Amino acid sequence: MAESAEVAAALPAPIDTLLAAAVARRFYLEHRSKVEIAKEFGISRFKVARLLDAAVAHDIVRIDITVPAEIDVPLGRALTERFGLRHGIVVSLERGEGGTASPADQRHNGRWLGTAAARLLSEIAEEGDVLGLDGSHSVDALSEAVTRLPLCDVVQLTGVHGRDLARDAAITAVHRMAAAGGGRAFPLHTPFLLPDAATAAVLRSQPATAETLDRFGLVTKAVVGIGAWDAPHSPVYGAMSERERETLRAAGACAEVAGHVLDAVGRLMPTEVNARTIAVGAAELRGIAELIGVTAGGRGTGAVRAVLRSGLLTGVVTDAATARRLLWHDDPDDPARTAVAPRFTE
Repeated sequence: MAESAEVAAALPAPIDTLLAAAVARRFYLEHRSKVEIAKEFGISRFKVARLLDAAVAHDIVRIDITVPAEIDVPLGRALTERFGLRHGIVVSLERGEGGTASPADQRHNGRWLGTAAARLLSEIAEEGDVLGLDGSHSVDALSEAVTRLPLCDVVQLTGVHGRDLARDAAITAVHRMAAAGGGRAFPLHTPFLLPDAATAAVLRSQPATAETLDRFGLVTKAVVGIGAWDAPHSPVYGAMSERERETLRAAGACAEVAGHVLDAVGRLMPTEVNARTIAVGAAELRGIAELIGVTAGGRGTGAVRAVLRSGLLTGVVTDAATARRLLWHDDPDDPARTAVAPRFTE
């Protein structure tokens, strides 16, 4: 205690300030151990520790964490237990979290959710896996964050939403992920939505497209975005007739995953649009051994809850505000609030 008091009291003196700065420089910037620093300066390692504490206390060292997000382990564990998942990753975001987030903050938060998904995928991927990615913004963010994977092939699960069939973000994500693992990329250079079922059938038969479609049944691990079925920019919702929208709305449509609509209990709902899309089928989606869903962040919980109830997912990546609502703010009048569908069943 006497040595600690001596260090704290003497630190304002120039020589002690310089000593603390030198010790801090070696520890924080040169990554040297306390034992090595103690030996260099002829002091005990306990004094090194006290000098480091004093350097922080006196603003010689300023620790600034610039990442505005962190993993909430207890919330993630609670999600896995509540919904019977293998993986639950909850990201606590410092800004724009919750239903009032601005579009800019939602995009910002989506990048961190994608980064968390990348970390999870990097941990669970094994050599020989076939990875599947849909065309969601979350997956685009994931592909930017992944730096290294085991040797894996990567398959695009949904066609392109934009007009550029060669350089769409979904295609870039597939190539980027394949490069991270040194595997083969199987993109879909086709639109997600076609004008009619006949045109979609013709495109599915094209050799390049068929090569990718044939690998849907081989996918072992996949990441998909979770969204509301009637979101303003949903291509599925936009392609529906008003009659079909009303029919689905009356039947309880709630969520959209990889081009498929689910009701509040998590049942997949066939739609007229399915015949016009280039996307992984419902049965193939059910057959994926590890399916990770990533939420958009701060856009309500109805769609997320529906997909969790479906039994399709083995893992979820979401923000803390959404996780809390999923765990503790279910609507008591919701008849489906306790229903979690068994995995791979109708």
